[in-house]
This record gives sequence, C-alpha cells and structure tokens, in this order.
Amino acid sequence: MQTFPKQLLDGYRTFRTQRLPTEQSRYRELSERGQSPEVMVIGCCDSRVSPEVIFDAGPGELFVMRNIANLVPTYQPDENAHGVSAALEYAVNVLRVKHIVVLGHAQCGGIRAFVDKIAPLSPGDFIGKWMAMFIKPGEVVEQRDQETMQQFVTRIEKAAVFRSLENLMTFPFVRKAVERGDMQLHGAYFGVAEGSLFVLDKTSKEFESAR
Repeated sequence: MQTFPKQLLDGYRTFRTQRLPTEQSRYRELSERGQSPEVMVIGCCDSRVSPEVIFDAGPGELFVMRNIANLVPTYQPDENAHGVSAALEYAVNVLRVKHIVVLGHAQCGGIRAFVDKIAPLSPGDFIGKWMAMFIKPGEVVEQRDQETMQQFVTRIEKAAVFRSLENLMTFPFVRKAVERGDMQLHGAYFGVAEGSLFVLDKTSKEFESAR
C-alpha cells in the first residue's frame, strides 16, 4: 500500500465519500444484471482525452477501447492476439452496441511521432509497427504545398479517424450490423486546449462543431 500512487488512493477516497453515495444503486444494478452500454468509443490512450469525462458518462454507459492514436486495424483472423479486434467483437456480438464512435484528438503524440518519423518510432519497436498499419501499402503521407506543419498534423489526426472507420467495415460482423441498420459508425475529434468537440458529418465528410 505504501508504494501505491497516493493520488489514486486520494481519488478513490473522494469517490467513496462523494460520488459513490449518489450512484450506489446504479453500481448494484450493474453488478446484478451486467452491462448493456449502447455506445462503444474507440479513443486514444492520451491521458488528456478521457471519453467518460468528455461525454460526461456515468458507470455502464460507455464501452471504451483506448490505444495509441485511436486506430482500428483491418480484420485479420490469424494466430496472433488482437486486443482492439477482441474488444470490437465483444462490443458488437455480445453487448450489441448501437453506435461505435472513433474519437480522434489534437496534439496526438502517436500521430506527431509518425509525421516527424522520430523516436520512439524505430522499425523494431511496438509503436512503430502499430502506427505503420495506418498507411496502406504504397500509400505516401507527405506535407502538402502551402500547408503548415500544424495543418499537416491536424489533417493526419483527422485522417486517422477516417482510416479507422474504413477499417471497421472490414470486420464482417460490423459490416453486417451496419448494413442491417442495427448499428451506426461515427467519427469525432476533440480539441484538447479548448475542450471543443467536432463530429464528422457523413454527407459532407467534414468535422462540424458539436456546439
């Protein structure tokens, strides 16, 4: 107990005295009947981008999968372990979620490292291999003429949302649920500094302010 992070213990004690009393019945209900969230959020591990905080969600409301740069791989049923794919399979086939939201964000470290081609992205590490799946074979990602570095990074951060949405449809069980009308896919982008949220308009293919 002495080495356990003090901020976590303090936070838990605050939870016990302030939040838990108001939600105790909710926790008991969830423990008895299990979870049944209607929304899955695929977000980034970045500590500044917590889906539960951004969407003011209570216990049991969101099924959250977080990874570096909020990426979804393509459907690859093989002998390897696939954490994102397993979570996706559970959300769709067991929980029967009605919505999947891919949540990208500004100042994404994974995207910036990918763009700058700097450490910790080396050919043999985990992050480099993970970020490599963002690009299709033969695809080239480069800064455009008249595009500032900030504009370039923001464009790629948003492109990661598009690519994940595209990859989601390579999963047969996702495509089937979407085509049946049982589930919808969504994209969103969070501005860390302003706390702003932008939602992808499926018609215009543009991110529009949630305000």
